[in-house]
Amino acid sequence: MKIHFRKIRSSIRFKLTFALISIIIIIIFSLWVLNRTFLADFYLQSKIDTLGKTYDEINKTLKSNKDKTVITSDESLKFERWSESRNVSVYILSSGADWVYSTRQDIDNRILSVFQAYLFNGINPGVKYKEQVKATKDYGIYKIYDSNMESNYIDLFGYVDQDNKMILMRTNLESMQESVSVSNQFLAYVGIIAVLIATAFMYYISRKFSKPILQLAGISKKMSDLDFEVKYNVTTQDEIGELGNSINTLSETLEKTISELKSANNELLSDIQNKIQIDEMRKDFLSNVTHELKTPIALIQGYAEGLKDNINEDADSRDFYCEVIIDEATKMNQMVKKLLSLNQIESGNNQVNFERFDIVALIRSVINATDILFQQKGVILHFEQQEPIYVWADEYMVEEVVTNYISNALNHVDGTKIIEIMLIKQEDVVRVAVFNTGANIPEEDLESIWVKFYKVDKARTREYGGSGIGLSIVKAIMTSLNQRYGVINHESGVEFWFELDSRNN
Repeated sequence: MKIHFRKIRSSIRFKLTFALISIIIIIIFSLWVLNRTFLADFYLQSKIDTLGKTYDEINKTLKSNKDKTVITSDESLKFERWSESRNVSVYILSSGADWVYSTRQDIDNRILSVFQAYLFNGINPGVKYKEQVKATKDYGIYKIYDSNMESNYIDLFGYVDQDNKMILMRTNLESMQESVSVSNQFLAYVGIIAVLIATAFMYYISRKFSKPILQLAGISKKMSDLDFEVKYNVTTQDEIGELGNSINTLSETLEKTISELKSANNELLSDIQNKIQIDEMRKDFLSNVTHELKTPIALIQGYAEGLKDNINEDADSRDFYCEVIIDEATKMNQMVKKLLSLNQIESGNNQVNFERFDIVALIRSVINATDILFQQKGVILHFEQQEPIYVWADEYMVEEVVTNYISNALNHVDGTKIIEIMLIKQEDVVRVAVFNTGANIPEEDLESIWVKFYKVDKARTREYGGSGIGLSIVKAIMTSLNQRYGVINHESGVEFWFELDSRNN
């Protein structure tokens, strides 16, 4: 709970609301103090000015009256209007002590005693306090307290008109004090209500200001977690909107930069892996070549030394020794040629020439070239396709692939000794499949058979003179042609396949 309250206190919303409410409270309290301290004096001065203004207007009116003894109805109406609007009682007495005008009809002796007191500078028995607050050559203004009425008054006593009429104007200060008290009380109530309304209003306003800031903070937090999907919805053109645009731009820039860094890092890792793989391949290559050449070189060396030492003097033995030497040298020559061909394809030095040719005619050409091998092994060949099928590829490379697949099938055919070549049309490609009956390739070796010098059954490979390079040449060729290839184990044998583009355009 304490942590939550501490979090609220530290929020911008709380600080902004608290600061503005504090300012409002200070302003209202200051107004209340000023009102309480200076309003009474201001009101008093205002009343004094009102009495002086009323005196000047009455005096001016009387001077313009041609009949100095009678106040006309229009003048009386003016005096009455000023009296009502300014809360001033007006009494005018002639120099002969006759009443000229009074705002009250019931003039009593108390008013006369007031005139006498001012006229003869006497003492009014009801007045307990008297203070002159203003004096001119025509009148004086006094602040008094009348104990009979228990009220404070402001009196103006002086002379008007050229006939020296005496005038007494009186206004009650009690209403002023009551007004000051009511004003202070009202200001206090208004201040409390204003603070409550301002609190709610400022909370709402501060929430509107802090909400987008919290949204931006949330977006920044997600950006720190490398999540750049969320964007700030800019709806205003103020500073918050500019900040939102900046955050969005920063998010896009960071996402792009991090993506580029990841790509560069991935390429670097890939380059490192490729380098490691190349080093491993180089080591494996040297090891495999050494291993593959060691046996034929040893055989050639041994049989050559036997011929030199005349171990067997008969002609048949010498012929056998020579045949072994020639056979092993031929195997070494074929392996070196295949390695050179594979190296050219993998390095890209062997240019790919795309042309349109009949794949059926190519397959029949390879079959005719190897027909004697089919007869020697007693293999039954199935190839039913007669109609030409045209494809786009490098004819020489495709012939190499077909030759390798058929040679591989001949070397591994077993059981019923059936080899079947199929052409399967699939939309814009033609799949060439070579199937042979015999043992399946172990599942764990399916991916490795395309690697140079890899042999599933090394003893049998040695038996038919295989080097483990043929399928790696197929892989390199099909990669350079950007076409698919693969191998499938069936219940009765193994199928090797590859695809070629057959589109007409």
